Amino acid sequence: MRTTLSILLLAILTASASAQTLEECQEAAARHYPLIRQYDLIDKTAQLTLSNISKGWLPQVTLTAQATYQSDVTAFPDAIQDVYQQMGVEMEGLKKDQYRVGIDVNQTIYDGGSIKHQKATALAQSAVEAAQQDVTLYGIRERVIDMYFGLLLIDEQIQLNDDLQTLLSSSEKKLASMYRNGTAAECDYLSVKAERLHAEQQRSALQSQKDLLTRMLGVFCGIDVTHPTLPQTALADSRTGIGQHPELRLADARLRLADAQEKSLNSQLLPRLSVFAQGYYGYPGMNLFEDMMGRHWSWNGLVGARLSWNIGALYTHKNDKAKIQHQREAAENYRDVFLFNNHLEQMKYDEQTARYRQQMTTDAEIVALRSSVRKAAESKLAHGIIDVNALIKEINNENAARIEQSIHEIEMWKSAYERELKGS
Repeated sequence: MRTTLSILLLAILTASASAQTLEECQEAAARHYPLIRQYDLIDKTAQLTLSNISKGWLPQVTLTAQATYQSDVTAFPDAIQDVYQQMGVEMEGLKKDQYRVGIDVNQTIYDGGSIKHQKATALAQSAVEAAQQDVTLYGIRERVIDMYFGLLLIDEQIQLNDDLQTLLSSSEKKLASMYRNGTAAECDYLSVKAERLHAEQQRSALQSQKDLLTRMLGVFCGIDVTHPTLPQTALADSRTGIGQHPELRLADARLRLADAQEKSLNSQLLPRLSVFAQGYYGYPGMNLFEDMMGRHWSWNGLVGARLSWNIGALYTHKNDKAKIQHQREAAENYRDVFLFNNHLEQMKYDEQTARYRQQMTTDAEIVALRSSVRKAAESKLAHGIIDVNALIKEINNENAARIEQSIHEIEMWKSAYERELKGS
């Protein structure tokens, strides 16, 4: 009982994991492709970058320790020292070796919007990276279309090959009976048999191609693709969705990045305001007169506000702004090139689709005529009017017509889906 349930559960899971439609295969391939993990890495990197930038508002603390030896130090003039000596006060003066261990704390109050624009730039940069991944993943859909419709075409060829073998087998049986009755030559029977065996060889080769393509598509999608189906409904006009194409979203993301970089660049020209505090323990302290009288370490500190303005940012501002403008123009050019190439591709797919549709209007008639000619050839052969080679030729002509009909239909749908892919 457990074995039966296990087999049933496995069958259900396998069936649920099988993708049959083109859309399912495309979505599965996008989810399965290793590059999809890059999105999570981009997001995590962006969050870490934003976190680091935000820490610019935290107090900046610096621990310092220094020891120096000076060639000279502050001292009282000799006249003053003589006066102190007459008064009985001994002035040791400052030592040339000096020491301090301290801490500096600086808190930004106003940064000209620098941190804000740095965060905007980081977000814009991550958006560009994500858009680039979108473009790459979008190309996967085209590869899925090629393999999917290739599999459909091989399936159709296998079915037509089976039909061909059925016809040849039927003719072979008839000729075998006629040969036994003395109404047909042995070579006629053997010719049809050889043609049937050749069809079997073709069937084996087609099956090998199908197995290989099925495995490739399965590996690519991460899902078993066992029963691909040919679309039966017309696609909507996709030209209205061109603005959502990943290539255009990438161009927009690059333009937004250029805008964010320009704002960040402009913020570098504004002044900065901060408050600070410094404290240290060492010798000498801030009271030099007291330290001249007694050489001992002391605690010292100060607080204040600082306004700074980096005028040096003006030196490269013009060139940096020109570089950003070049990036903006490159993004615009990227968009124009894509739209131009996409328009050409749309024209190509429209022409292909129209051509295949036109060919399909006569395919059915051609197949019907070839089928009638083949049936007539079978009748003529039975009455001894034609030889077996003429029949084989007509059978092959009918099979070729059916193959052409299938190719035109599948290629028409393939072209339509490629057009939708390029236009959406």
